[in-house]
Amino acid sequence: MANLKTNYLGLQLTNPIVPSASPLSKNLDSMKRLEDAGAAAVVMYSLFEEEIVHESAELDHYLHYGTDSYPEALTYMPSAGEYNLEPDAYVELLRKAKESLRVPVIPSLNGITNTGWVRYAKLFEDAGADAIELNVYYIPTDPKLTPEDVESRYEHLLAAVKETVKIPVAVKLSPYFSSFPNFAARLVQVGANGLVLFNRFYQPDIDLEELAVTPSITLSDSTANRLPMRWIAIFYGRLNASLAATSGIHTAEDAIKMIMAGADVTMVCSVLLHNGPRYIGKILSDMTEWLEKHEYESIAQMKGSMSQKSTADPAAFERANYVKALNRFKLLV
Repeated sequence: MANLKTNYLGLQLTNPIVPSASPLSKNLDSMKRLEDAGAAAVVMYSLFEEEIVHESAELDHYLHYGTDSYPEALTYMPSAGEYNLEPDAYVELLRKAKESLRVPVIPSLNGITNTGWVRYAKLFEDAGADAIELNVYYIPTDPKLTPEDVESRYEHLLAAVKETVKIPVAVKLSPYFSSFPNFAARLVQVGANGLVLFNRFYQPDIDLEELAVTPSITLSDSTANRLPMRWIAIFYGRLNASLAATSGIHTAEDAIKMIMAGADVTMVCSVLLHNGPRYIGKILSDMTEWLEKHEYESIAQMKGSMSQKSTADPAAFERANYVKALNRFKLLV
């Protein structure tokens, strides 16, 4: 049987299929089902710092509202920090997951301030996390912010976390940077042990009846994997960091393409939300069947075989691919 083992962030995994941050990891039973289905590791749902800050401030407001009229009432009301808010529940779930699961558990942190990132990252490490995924979901809207301002913010956040924890840290990024290879290399230089490509920004919609901006979630399909595939193929062999592919991985073929491009692991989400955790087993069995049919003995044997540095046509990952695609389209019509 083909060997599906791989290495991600220094962690030895039984296969390259890892559920990404999603509602499927919001409780212990769901995470156990992911493990039983064959997941090599589990990335927990993201802990959002601004939700914690809002919840704490809101609770503090209601606890102390009107207490100026009755000073003695303050002695009956604990401070907001004494309540078991979202961070405590998240850390407790992480702790229980580490006690119950055999596979590595990777908490996902989506923060906005240095203090928040450092504080929660340290809590994760103390709870036994195998690694941390920094899920950077930041959209700059101030025209005064320069590219250097935005990129340095990422670097400072990463540096602050790396100074605080000893476990591996991966950064989940969007592709929207002016010189992405340079920025990725700088993150690795700062200390990123891995890059997760890419974060999907969920775009808002407009409700024409209510005349309101509303949140909108559209799950991916396999066509969404082209963008991370290209950049992973370009980065493979050039960056001293693990590469995780996410977005649009729905089949064994999708995962195999990513591994051939150079990914260490392929992260799945939408396909599991559609089909349930058991679908991981189908992806793994189809992957094993494909490898054996094409006479591959292991994942390692084919990793990076279609990366930019390995392919006979490196320009296919650059502008030449754009020109060829348009010419081919003209022929079809």
